[in-house]
Order: sequence, then structure tokens, then C-alpha cells
Amino acid sequence: MYNEDTEMLFPMRVVPSLADLRGVGWKRLVARVAELEEEDPDALAFGLMMIRLSGCVSCQADSFRALRGCTACARQAILRYRGSDQDISRLYEKARKEIQAYLSGDSKAKEGHE
Repeated sequence: MYNEDTEMLFPMRVVPSLADLRGVGWKRLVARVAELEEEDPDALAFGLMMIRLSGCVSCQADSFRALRGCTACARQAILRYRGSDQDISRLYEKARKEIQAYLSGDSKAKEGHE
């Protein structure tokens, strides 16, 4: 069965639906990222963070997660995350640094090294 809400990796169209899931800091981050173009490095960083939190890379077309769709999966990943909003902010900042390093041509970032 195919779900129209399921994509290969985290879709940025899902971002606004995540705003109400955590505290004020999270809501501000989501609001800021939701306004960005998909190609913006900060939006790419948010997407990378969500790909990691949601486990998009291991999602299969016939998996329960895929059948539920990306919106439900992303919401569940954020709701189940046991860290604080500050912890999520740190994950986002780490992803931002990785995206910036990659875009600047840092060969270590391209190889997946820190």
C-alpha cells in the first residue's frame, strides 16, 4: 500500500506540524525553519536532524512507519525524544555545522568525520 505522505527522506512540508510538540524554544526553531526555502542551509540542517531522529535512512516502503506516513513518524519521533529542548537545539546546531562544513568543501565533512 502506498501512502501519499511517505517520501524517501524527511520532507520539509512536515515542519509546521511539529511546532506544538515541545516547549517555546522548539516552537521558535520550527517557526523559523518553516519560513525558509528548502535549499537554505538551516533548513537542510533541520532536515538532517529529523532524518537522524526519525530513522528515515532505515525506513522501508512496506514498514509500519512508511505506511503511517512521514508526518506521523516525525511527530512520534519528536514526542518520544527523551532529551530536553536544549538537547534538540544541540542536535540541530551539530547538523548546522556539518551542513556548513560540507557546503564549504571541507573534505572531512564529506567523508562523514567530525
